[in-house]
Amino acid sequence: MFELTRKEKIEILIVVDSVMIIFANIIAHFFMKPFIHNDLDFLVIATITMVIMYLIFGTIFKVFSRINRYLNLKEIKAIFFALTLTSLFTMGGLILFQDDRLSRRFGFFTYILTMLLIMGVRLLWRMYVEYHNREVKDPSIVKRTLIVGAGEGGRILINSFLGSKTAGDINVVGFVDDDPNKQKTYLSGEKVLGKIADLPKLVDEYNIDMVTIAIPSLTRKALQNIFELLRDKKVMVNTMPSMEALASGRVNISHLTEIDVIDLLGREEVKLDVDSIKDKLTDKTILITGAGGSIGSEICRQVTQFNPARLIMLGHGENSIYQIHGEMLTRFKDKSTEFIPVIADIQDRKRIFEIMEKYKPDTVYHAAAHKHVPMMEYNPREAVKNNVFGTKNVADASKASHVEHFVMISTDKANNPPNVMGSTKRMAEMIVTGLNGSGITKFSAVRFGNVLGSRGSVIPLFKKQLAQGGPLTVTDFRMTRYFMTIPEASRLVIQAGVLAKGGEIFVLDMGESVKILDLAKNMIRLSGYSEDEIEIIETGIRPGEKLYEELLLDKERKEEKVYDKIFVGNIKGYSIQKVMDFVDHLPKDDHELAKEVVCFANASNK
Repeated sequence: MFELTRKEKIEILIVVDSVMIIFANIIAHFFMKPFIHNDLDFLVIATITMVIMYLIFGTIFKVFSRINRYLNLKEIKAIFFALTLTSLFTMGGLILFQDDRLSRRFGFFTYILTMLLIMGVRLLWRMYVEYHNREVKDPSIVKRTLIVGAGEGGRILINSFLGSKTAGDINVVGFVDDDPNKQKTYLSGEKVLGKIADLPKLVDEYNIDMVTIAIPSLTRKALQNIFELLRDKKVMVNTMPSMEALASGRVNISHLTEIDVIDLLGREEVKLDVDSIKDKLTDKTILITGAGGSIGSEICRQVTQFNPARLIMLGHGENSIYQIHGEMLTRFKDKSTEFIPVIADIQDRKRIFEIMEKYKPDTVYHAAAHKHVPMMEYNPREAVKNNVFGTKNVADASKASHVEHFVMISTDKANNPPNVMGSTKRMAEMIVTGLNGSGITKFSAVRFGNVLGSRGSVIPLFKKQLAQGGPLTVTDFRMTRYFMTIPEASRLVIQAGVLAKGGEIFVLDMGESVKILDLAKNMIRLSGYSEDEIEIIETGIRPGEKLYEELLLDKERKEEKVYDKIFVGNIKGYSIQKVMDFVDHLPKDDHELAKEVVCFANASNK
């Protein structure tokens, strides 16, 4: 079908409705002629009056500006009121001018006939659009689809499919819904075939290719349940698109929202102690190092919700700071917070001291670090320079500028580390906790595992490999990791900083560890493939990697929580002078340096 502009569609509707009114009056005239006497000049006056009144009331009730391929109760009500008032005012006007030729029977018959004709035209148009949209040039691309949820979301979704010019690749077979009152009923012509628990059976019975979830309020646990039910079925699982996509009228499979593995692994949102956080952040100056990274940028977003006076976003990468600064200006333009981008290297001690002295932050979140394990095995000296000396520069500058709270972002790899990255982060923890008590600054660190979807994590790698048709590479099929979403980790970091009394290493509750092999399998299934189509291969552990990560050693573990999902580790402190004496006398050979760094970090745990 050719595409019309909105203005052209309105003009066509006005013409068609006006023609229907004229047609209704002519039919009524000849049908009623044996019973009443109406001459032609009266017919012309009555018709013209009715057309003018309808244009007025049709405009008032927005009859012409509605999307008529979605004809529903609201559109029918608008036409009903517009036509009813049109008929009343037409008859009233003729009576007012004392036209004794007016017949109430003629007026009522014309009103009913006009209503039937105008609504009939719209109904025929919708039927034509739905029929046309079901036509597909290549039947092999059609996805036989079950919709989960026969409520308002399901109604909106199926009506969008029926009315869309591009939804010919979707064939809705039916619905599933757990509401017992909806079983065996119909929604927009499609039957509710069963409950969510019936999905595996229905997928086989109706040869389903795709399951689309249309329940906006669906909990993460319920989503995980649906995915588990379909674990052994070769079906795509996705959710309804945004309202903007639905409103555009051009919906197809590509507009449906893929379920991310993050939705399956993430936990329910943690509740923050908002009042205590407001007290520490509102109208204060906050500085975040590594602000362009995955965690640093999310801390920027979370902190801004508490209306700080200034947010200093410090980072070494010009492009990443440019991006987060632009995002903050756009996303939080209604906030009074001043967003200040700062390009600086935490290894540049003089520059870091100048920045602290200039902005005098109240709280510092230190997220800047080299975090990639294999890369640091190849470049151990850079890990020491950035993670150890860089952290000391930021911590010393914070102390000199009388920062109230300093929170360092650490990692589970700092526990019993066999690699350079984890060892340098453990040494950074020693520096931060060792500085506590030497001034007014309360120093603390927060230790947690992998964050889902961060740059350099396994999930973006798997997505890239899936887009290329596989294979997915897992270093060792036995490998496990702890995972947490970036927003959850960032919120807990902020909460831990508020709880800090000084010298603590907070440990976040990461839940259960996840096998990387299972993660790969889930991502394959979420993409609508089977393991027969996308291969998973084992490539061997990379330099510095561990099979299993630990957040704490058994002797470091404290059972009591200081807050939901936040523990305080019983971790042995270390003299900051001893750390600095060690790093000031490191060997020049990178291989020897790496060995000594790992030995020193592990000695601190004994």
